[in-house]
This record gives sequence, C-alpha cells and structure tokens, in this order.
Amino acid sequence: MRNTEILTPEQVLERYTGGPKTGVFSDGSCEGNPGPGSWAFVWVDDDRIVDQGSGISAKTTNNRMELRALIEAYRTLPKDQEITVYSDSNLCVRTMNEWVAGWERRGWRRRSGPIANLELVRELYALVNAHPHVSLRWIKAHDGSRWNEYADALASARMRG
Repeated sequence: MRNTEILTPEQVLERYTGGPKTGVFSDGSCEGNPGPGSWAFVWVDDDRIVDQGSGISAKTTNNRMELRALIEAYRTLPKDQEITVYSDSNLCVRTMNEWVAGWERRGWRRRSGPIANLELVRELYALVNAHPHVSLRWIKAHDGSRWNEYADALASARMRG
C-alpha cells in the first residue's frame, strides 16, 4: 500500500531499513501523464551510497521517466561492474528481460504495433548489452525497501525543486 506521506530522502533513511543493501535502485515519476516528471537512481554498497543522480523533464510520461532513470543508472556503472539494478517498473524490467531482443530481430517492431518510447528503449538496451555482468530485477514499489523508497523520495524531491 502506498504511503501518501511525502518523505525527504533523509527521512526515508531514518524510517526504513529493509530490502537489499547492495544494488542500484531507480525510479521515475510524473505529475499527470503526460506532465512534469522526474527520475532518480541511487547506487549503494553494503547500505552506503556510492553514487546517485536525478533529473527533471517539463513534459513527459511516467514510462519515459522510468526508462530515463534506468539509462542514467547504467551510464554510471563501469562496464565490468557486477551488480543488480532494481526497478519498480515491471514494464521496464520485462521490456529489457523478455521482449526487446525479439523487437530488435523484427526490425524494432512489435507484433501488435509500434514500440512506445523507442529511442529510450533502444538506448537502454544498448547499455544493458554493454554491461554483461549487471542483472535487472523488478522490486515491489512502496513496500518499505529502504533504497527503493530512497530513489522514489529522491525523484520526488527533484520534482519539488
């Protein structure tokens, strides 16, 4: 169940302790769809922040922000890094882990129609392929996982300025 209280990243660290302690956690958000949006990622090792980033877009969609968060997270990682990247966007995770290779084989087409956000999907797919030791996994949103909650708060904080 989503907590409706808006927490700062610092408050998240005080409140939550659960979930994986090492990995890269990404999140995107949008106010309206389309509307203004933000993205964020945090890379942690043994519960300590290694790197983090965030950004905004004036007019975007939630899926575009989820993809952008993953792109920026992968860009941060060295090519030989062995780590898990977590996203609470099941659509993004399934796109990369299940569907995109087939789309590429079919000339970047889906059987059922065009691919939404194709330029971002292709950019992320290239980064995924360039990081062979990184696994991409889905993590449940708003379940108290410390670093996933932190990525969400970081994106929200960026949106608020």
